[in-house]
Amino acid sequence: MTESMHRSGEYEHANPEWPPPPPYPPVATAPKHRRDRGPLALLAAVAIVAAAVGGGTAFAFQELTGESTVAAAASTGAPAVPSSKKGDVAAIAAAVSPSVVEINATLPDGTSTGSGVIITSGGEIVTNNHVVAGADSVKVRTSDGHSYTAQVVGTDSSKDLALIKLSGASGLKPASLGDSSGVQVGDSVVAIGSPEGLTGTVTSGIVSALARDVTVSTDENQQQDQGGVGQWPFQFGGRQFNGDTGSSTTTYKAIQTDASLNPGNSGGALIDANGRVIGINSAMYSSSSQASSSSDAGSVGLGFAIPVNTVTSDLAKLRAGSTS
Repeated sequence: MTESMHRSGEYEHANPEWPPPPPYPPVATAPKHRRDRGPLALLAAVAIVAAAVGGGTAFAFQELTGESTVAAAASTGAPAVPSSKKGDVAAIAAAVSPSVVEINATLPDGTSTGSGVIITSGGEIVTNNHVVAGADSVKVRTSDGHSYTAQVVGTDSSKDLALIKLSGASGLKPASLGDSSGVQVGDSVVAIGSPEGLTGTVTSGIVSALARDVTVSTDENQQQDQGGVGQWPFQFGGRQFNGDTGSSTTTYKAIQTDASLNPGNSGGALIDANGRVIGINSAMYSSSSQASSSSDAGSVGLGFAIPVNTVTSDLAKLRAGSTS
C-alpha cells in the first residue's frame, strides 16, 4: 500500500496538468465580495428599519391625536427654507407666512384680535388662551384672504395656550415646528403675526434671553385691553405692565426677543433661521403702563414667546378639550 501511495504521489507531481485548473474564480476573491456586500446590506437593513420606525411613529401620532392629516414638516421639524437661504428673512417670511393666521374673537364685552399658527392641514391652530378665552365666536383669516369660522377645542390658562379648529378647512399649510431646547441667546429670529390687525406683518431680531419668568392673568375679565387688539397685562421682573394682572395669575418660562411685537402679535410665530417655529409670541412691554388704547402701545424691543416644546407637550391636553 505504501508503494502504491508513493507511485501515486510520483504521478501527481510529474503530471504537468496537476493540479487541474479550478472551475471557478479563485476562492480568495470571495471574501472581498462578501465584505463589499456587508455594509451595503447593513445600510439597506438600517434604511428599512428607519422607514418602518418613521412610518410607525407617524401612524401612532395620528392614532393618538385623531388627526389624519398631520403634516410631515410639523412632526419632524424639517427646515422650511433651503440651507442656502438659512437666515434669509424674505425666504423665511415666504415659507412661513401661509401658516400664520389672524384671529378675531367676539367677547361678551368687546372683541379681541390676535394671531395663530396652523399645525395641521385640516385646520388645527395654536394661539394664546387670552386671545380666545371667553369668546362667543371666533373668526379666522388666512394669509390668502380666506375666512373661516373656528371652534375653541381646548384652552390651558396655566400656559396661556389654546387650540382652535377651523370649520370646513383642508389643504392648509402647517408650520414646521422646531426644538426650543436648542435655542441660544443671540440666535436670529423672525416674528410673524397681525399687530393692530395688519395681517402677515414680519419683523426680525434676536433671542435676547431664555427662561424668563413671565406672569400673566388667568382671569378672562383681565385678559383683554380696552382697545380690543390683544394687549394684556403681565408681570416681569417684579413689575406689572399693561395694567393690573389681578389676583389669579400663572407664571411660565419664556423666550425673550427684541423682534418687534405689538398688540395683535399674540399667538403668532417666533421662527428660527431655518424657518421652524420655536415659540408662540405671548407678551410685550408697552410704553404705557396703563394703556387706554392701542395707540398708547408700541414695541420697545422687549417681547416674550412661549417655547414651542411647551406647546407640543400640551397638545394632547388641548386636543382632549381641556378648558382650564
